[in-house]
Amino acid sequence: MFDIKIYKARRTELKKRISSGLILFLANHESPMNYKDNQYRFRQDSSFLYYTGIDEPNIAAILDIDENKDILFADDPQVDDIIWMGQLESFNEKAMKSGMTEVLPFAKLSEVLSRAKRTQRNIHYIKPYRAEHIFMLMDFFGKKREEVETQFSLELTKAIVVQRNKKSDQEIEEIEKAHDITRQMHITAMQMAKPGMRESEIAGTIEGIALSNGPGVSFPAIVSVRGEILHNHSHGNYLKEGDLLVNDSGAESCMHYAADITRTFPVSGTYTTKQREIYEIVLQAQITAIEQLKPGILYKDIHLNAAKAIAEGLKALGLMKGDMEEAVQAGAHALFLPHGLGHMMGLDVHDMENLGEEFVGYAEGQKRSEQFGLAYLRLARKLESGFVLTVEPGIYFIPELYNQWALAKRFDSFINYEKVKDYLNFGGIRIEDDVLITSNGHRVLGKPIPKTIRDIEEIRKK
Repeated sequence: MFDIKIYKARRTELKKRISSGLILFLANHESPMNYKDNQYRFRQDSSFLYYTGIDEPNIAAILDIDENKDILFADDPQVDDIIWMGQLESFNEKAMKSGMTEVLPFAKLSEVLSRAKRTQRNIHYIKPYRAEHIFMLMDFFGKKREEVETQFSLELTKAIVVQRNKKSDQEIEEIEKAHDITRQMHITAMQMAKPGMRESEIAGTIEGIALSNGPGVSFPAIVSVRGEILHNHSHGNYLKEGDLLVNDSGAESCMHYAADITRTFPVSGTYTTKQREIYEIVLQAQITAIEQLKPGILYKDIHLNAAKAIAEGLKALGLMKGDMEEAVQAGAHALFLPHGLGHMMGLDVHDMENLGEEFVGYAEGQKRSEQFGLAYLRLARKLESGFVLTVEPGIYFIPELYNQWALAKRFDSFINYEKVKDYLNFGGIRIEDDVLITSNGHRVLGKPIPKTIRDIEEIRKK
């Protein structure tokens, strides 16, 4: 946990941003894999962690704005629990470390909420994303599922986003701890990959590094020679000479802050001419995008600039044609770059995605585009000091998307389909780093992880 002052200050600031009533936070529950006592690794709700620091299941917290009280609802372990789990710290002790003012049995939560309903006090909660929370809220409020999922507090949601979007020095330190582990994961993957190896051998090794240094990965690792599949969590392919391996993976720190890095390297040890040409386009687009980061600039504009740089690079290779400014405006580049340039990151690898990307990555009144590709941009708003985000351009050759567009002759004034056909077995390339927006610019977080062709080929030789 952080120092008690941090949690008390966070809750105080949140209560100041909400007009009146109660703020309800539900901790996550244990989740069975295939029967009740065989459970997935527990991961606490990130907003519960942010405001309390208490990393335990089956509890809840209420922040009483009007009476300025912070109440934890939890049941201490009984003898049966201690037999299986050992002697555990009491919730009174945990509450003291968090600065909570009171601890009540979990059963009292329903009474407190019922009393608040009777006196017509506001009860603020965020949009639930787990089934047990939905059912609990249905019971508490006597509402249907659809009502519970849509009648969450916008006031609370927006207040949380304002706080969590800006990372403190302590949070940056945790993200860089996660990055240190992630760096080890990526360098290990570069060192061990070789023809004949299965993707799962690399994925298992790097996920083991994350587990041996902290809680584990910040998201299921993407380790694949099928790089054109953007979120390919299958690890069943064998590495062959001439393949490119995409490693998109990250670790959590012991405080559950995330890192998220992508590198793409040749299984054979050196890039082919074709791979080298495409890689350099992606790398230069990423470097240029990072150089442009500073407070006050729209990340949507950074995305569009990167898209144009990629389109210009592809035009130089004969894969695109015409005016690339017009091509990007029309969305023709999305055949090769169908995703957004990056996303916010913190306690969640896609920070606060459960609260809604429209609140996190988009400003009030800013609408998400409906254009293919641009519609997947998770972060479009003006950047502010304290934001932590990813920058991850890529180029992909997706046969199914190519076949659909080529058959319809979509954007054929911008795309040289005959030339692109020669790349349909290429796969994909993505390069990603994590960046802090500072008061007058930016800082790439963590120690450098090899990403130039020269540095990657050098480490592959070793």
